[in-house]
Amino acid sequence: MLAAASGVAMAELVIAALTWVGIHVGLAGTGLRGVAVRALGTRGFMAGFSLLSVASLVWLVRAYGGTETTPWWVAPNWLRWGLVVLMLPAFVLVVAAYTQPNPTAVGQKLPANREPQGIQRITRHPMMCGITLWATLHILGNGDSASTAFFGAFLLTALLGMPSIDAKLAARDPAGWRALAARTSALPFGAILAGRNHLSLREIGWLAPLLGLLLWAAVLHFHQKLFGVAPVALG
Repeated sequence: MLAAASGVAMAELVIAALTWVGIHVGLAGTGLRGVAVRALGTRGFMAGFSLLSVASLVWLVRAYGGTETTPWWVAPNWLRWGLVVLMLPAFVLVVAAYTQPNPTAVGQKLPANREPQGIQRITRHPMMCGITLWATLHILGNGDSASTAFFGAFLLTALLGMPSIDAKLAARDPAGWRALAARTSALPFGAILAGRNHLSLREIGWLAPLLGLLLWAAVLHFHQKLFGVAPVALG
C-alpha cells in the first residue's frame, strides 16, 4: 500500500515536472506562442502564461515536497563543498543577466556593428547557463529520485530554452542574430576559447560579482532554515 502511494506521488512529480517544461518550452518556445498571441493578444498571452507558470511551479514544489524519494547515491562531504563553491558562478551568471545588457531579451535587437559587452562575451545566455549549473549541482549533491525529477525540470527547461531563444532571435532580427552568433556562444567561454571573442573583466565590473557573492553567501547561510537541508556538514 505504501509502495503504491509512493509510486503515485512520484508519478505526480514527474507529470508536474513535464508540465513545467511543456509550458516554458512547448508553449513559449514553439509556434504555439504565435497562435496564442493572435488569439489572446500580447498582454493576454503574457497574463495567461504568467498564471500558468506560477500554478505549475506551485504544483511542482508541492509534488516535490510530498514525494517519498529513493536515494541513488550519497555525495561525500568533500564533493558537497566543491558543489557549493561551483554554485557561486551560477549566482553571478543569474545576477549578470539582470544587471547587464541582455541581447536575448524579448523585443531587443542587436545592431550588426555592436560588439557584445561584459557577460555577453562569456555567454549570450547567462540566465539559462546559471540555471543549468544550479540544477546540475543540486542533482549531483542530492542524489535521489525526487530531486532528479524536480531539478531536472529546470535543467531541461534551460537546456532546451537556449536554442529556442536563439531561433526566435534569428527570426526577429536576422542581421543582429548573425552578428551575435559570430561573436558569442551559448556555452560559457566557448567563443573566447574559439578566438571569436575575449574576456574583459573591466566590462563585467564589480556589481554582478558582488551581488552574486552576497546572494550566494545568504542562501548558503539560510539554506537549512529555508529548505530544511544543510548543503554541507560543518561538524
